[in-house]
Amino acid sequence: MQVLKSLPALRAALSGTRGTAFVPTMGNLHEGHLALVRQARQATGGSAPVVASIFVNRLQFAPHEDFDSYPRTFERDTKLLQQNGCDIVFAPTEADLYPEPQDVKVHPPAALADVLEGAFRPGFFVGVCTVVLKLFNAVQPGLAVFGKKDWQQLMVVRHMVRQLALPLQVLAGETCRADDGLALSSRNGYLSPAERDEAPALARSLRDLAAAVQAGNSDWAALEQAAMDALRGRGWAPDYVALRRQADLLPPAAGAPCSDALVVLAAARLGRTRLIDNFELPARG
Repeated sequence: MQVLKSLPALRAALSGTRGTAFVPTMGNLHEGHLALVRQARQATGGSAPVVASIFVNRLQFAPHEDFDSYPRTFERDTKLLQQNGCDIVFAPTEADLYPEPQDVKVHPPAALADVLEGAFRPGFFVGVCTVVLKLFNAVQPGLAVFGKKDWQQLMVVRHMVRQLALPLQVLAGETCRADDGLALSSRNGYLSPAERDEAPALARSLRDLAAAVQAGNSDWAALEQAAMDALRGRGWAPDYVALRRQADLLPPAAGAPCSDALVVLAAARLGRTRLIDNFELPARG
């Protein structure tokens, strides 16, 4: 496995290749990331290289967020990537990827990017799209794999790829969970032991809401509010619990059963740790 830090070195290593599979990460890898790398390897059938990037992207962090303290575990990460079928690790510095101030940025549509995560983290998806497009231009992949845990991010990236006619396929990787249901996340390491014991309650709240919908309850606003109140009662500070259509992240029509495929999404703080999760509901009928 090669570890490359400059754009010229990466382009030289990939010169003449077709169908490269790409998994962008910010490092501090867990089984969820590694599953995406294995999925990328399987998707190529072994006929094309698998590239993973490790880059903590300053553009997607607000000034009060955890850019400086975000865990950086590079040596461990590269070993795990090598063990899971990665051929090239692209690990640029900020100077490599942003050699001058990045004043050309990708602004996804407000209807998709300024709700839910975008409402609570203004500018987040501008930073995500800008760095992802730069990485796509660097790697020139035939396919890229993103995890479903970041559901809204997956949708925003797919929209960008479609709108800009980028010649690649975006695959979705399933959310990996601990045995108690907690979605794996690089930020889980911020949790204290007591908080880690409580953390699976977020996934349970989404499953309970989904079960109520599947049982015929169509009072979406009441279901969302009840889930948020239940989390607050357990010591959480929820930003949102929201039921949305999978196709476009719009709320289903109020007060009537919905046959569309839905997803319930949530973000909530437990102590100093902000966790996100989602649960899919298949189309009915």
